[in-house]
Amino acid sequence: MVEPHRVAVLAIDEVVGYDMQLPALLFRIAERNGEALYDVRICGVDDQPVRVSAGYTAVLDHGPEALAEADTVIIPGTRVRGPRHEGTLPDDIAAALALIRQGTRIMSICTGAFVLGAAGILDGRPATTHWAYADELQALYPEILVDENVLFVDDGDVLTSAGLAAGVDLCLHVLRADHGSEVANTAARYTVVPPFREGGQSQFIERPVSDEGVGTTASTRAWALTRLGEPLDLATLAEHARMSVRTFSRRFRAETGLSPRAWLIQERVKHARHLLENTTLPIDRVAEESGLGTSASLRQHLNAAIGVSPLTYRRTFARS
Repeated sequence: MVEPHRVAVLAIDEVVGYDMQLPALLFRIAERNGEALYDVRICGVDDQPVRVSAGYTAVLDHGPEALAEADTVIIPGTRVRGPRHEGTLPDDIAAALALIRQGTRIMSICTGAFVLGAAGILDGRPATTHWAYADELQALYPEILVDENVLFVDDGDVLTSAGLAAGVDLCLHVLRADHGSEVANTAARYTVVPPFREGGQSQFIERPVSDEGVGTTASTRAWALTRLGEPLDLATLAEHARMSVRTFSRRFRAETGLSPRAWLIQERVKHARHLLENTTLPIDRVAEESGLGTSASLRQHLNAAIGVSPLTYRRTFARS
């Protein structure tokens, strides 16, 4: 039996309750063959109850000692004054963060990035937070390479996300990277959320909810998903939607936050990952079936998405 990966969620005073609870929910759902893949503990910087920004107090089962044992540490959003408004790190938070072992994966959700910024963990790194606070993060911590437009940033051992729902996207991304799409999709289904949104997708989507009626690209997207292995250029998609290329491109980006080309690559990579996990098709066939063309193209796009080759991905995530 493999020991589960240990996750500590550090709740700091004025913690955002949604951000604090969602990692525990998502990671605790993850299992394979009935065995839990993660051991999740919500802890504080000390043994005292923690104030939640929604107006209640949470009594936690664990103190900062959980940080010393964790393989992944997650900092939820918080309104704590020092990191959020003054660019300072209170002694108790600094002492708690000092317990984190070298090599531990560190994640933040929403304004949790301010805590990592105050600790110097994000210096020289790309990072994000909720778009409404991105300018503040950049002003307080000018060494951070802040990108306010993306849902999350994966910089290897340090990952940051935008607000609220983007924290779900980040957690599902980590589940997928750790254990494959089947585990992540199961967690997504259980919590009734979309199974995959690319981290580079914009935080700003002008028309996030669209129906299947005239004037939307929804039916064309659904049509394209059944034909990923076929040539699908912009003109073909626009023709199916009965729009001009210019109108189609504008509406597509407004509804998805992505260009048609970026969306197609994202969906093709997702399909390739599914084929690598669930079939024994040769790599060349996987590339063809997913619409990525050649094994070299598949390797390039998979590396760009998650940093591994098709063979490595298959060895890691293929279902027995």
